[in-house]
Amino acid sequence: MRVLGVELRDFRTYARAEASFGEGLTVVHGPNGAGKSNLLEALYFGCTARSPRTRNERELIRFGAQAARVLVRLADGDRRHELSVAFGTGAGADQPAKRMTADGAPVERLLEIPQRPLVSVFLPDRLELIKGPPAARRAHLDQVLAAIWPPRAAHRREYSRVLAQRNALLARIRSGRGSRETLPTWDRELAQSALELSRHRSEAIGLLAEPFSSRAAQLGLSGEVRLEYRPRSRAQDVEGFCQELQERLAGDLERGFTAHGPHRDELAILRDGRELRSYGSQGESRLALLALLLAERAVLAAERGRIPLMLLDDVMSELDGERRELLAQELRSAGQSVIATTDLSYVPGSGDSSVARLRISPGAILQEAIAA
Repeated sequence: MRVLGVELRDFRTYARAEASFGEGLTVVHGPNGAGKSNLLEALYFGCTARSPRTRNERELIRFGAQAARVLVRLADGDRRHELSVAFGTGAGADQPAKRMTADGAPVERLLEIPQRPLVSVFLPDRLELIKGPPAARRAHLDQVLAAIWPPRAAHRREYSRVLAQRNALLARIRSGRGSRETLPTWDRELAQSALELSRHRSEAIGLLAEPFSSRAAQLGLSGEVRLEYRPRSRAQDVEGFCQELQERLAGDLERGFTAHGPHRDELAILRDGRELRSYGSQGESRLALLALLLAERAVLAAERGRIPLMLLDDVMSELDGERRELLAQELRSAGQSVIATTDLSYVPGSGDSSVARLRISPGAILQEAIAA
């Protein structure tokens, strides 16, 4: 599955625009503030119905407009597909109303559409994944897990459902409106879901660990760099997890919610045994994020035979010439990638006939070169 092109209407700074992408590498270039990041964001949004930059989707609608639309054209061999996300500001709505279609048919979740391409994105905004709170890393790990093993996404949703039910019961008990009689039943259900989710996460980290460490070293991140999954629970079976919940019940009742389980786990990114989020520089965090995305790319290619579309914004500026060449070679070796840069010289081979180029000026996209 590859992306042929994208059409935008009233998205960010674009009133109307469209772009076509090469089978391999496409380089998007232009001055700062021209709209390069907006184009990458639109492409990600059109494939996932989510923004990698903001949770407030009102920000995506062009100033002065009432609605926006992103259409992504895809190719799967000889077959052609379209994904579309249209959204607009309804009267009094906190978030824009959103309508998604796949090949013209309405859908509720683009992430579950088989013809949707896998997408991986590097943006400066995403450094929160390395430097931010554990919740961001947990959510990202669960997304990667679902991409590697799609049926396992249901286990994460089931855990969330049971956790919400137990929390609701704790709140009722705390307020004197509920009984503890059914609590053991919910504890057992939570334990079963929790152990399954933790096992899946651990397996995913097992696949990612070596590719992450090797790519971090190749990109110039010094020291021993590794991923470490840190589950909150030490239980080996349902009975053990239920015992942990019982030991913490007094605190849960005082708070009114469950404070123990996979929703409190951590994915630690370590260099020489110290957490990079606390002791790493901005540049080191960028390298770690890039290494993680490249590791996920390698694992998805090996496990599913699918290489995600890579969207890379301002990734080359802080790499030296050797690392730029290495990254460019890896991206051009397989799969489809789109790199945004202010300077074409930052992207080795950007002048080759096999590379597509787009030049961005404020609100406009010029197809400068189409890959041969």
